[in-house]
Amino acid sequence: MPADPETVEQPRHPLHASTTYELANYRRQLERAIAFFDTKNPLPPARGDLQARLDRVIAEQEDRTKLAAHA
Repeated sequence: MPADPETVEQPRHPLHASTTYELANYRRQLERAIAFFDTKNPLPPARGDLQARLDRVIAEQEDRTKLAAHA
């Protein structure tokens, strides 16, 4: 995990190829970085990019949950 909350590295694999653990870890990093940026006034432009990335992670996790429920 990066030491700086402003830095969230892209995952090694595309989201669909990431393990459940990797997705959860990436989500935590994004949530921490967003929470850090939310304390800044004005909000840095990078916050929007982080939110979009978080939205994609959440969508992937929800898709996996739906697939597991129908398995």
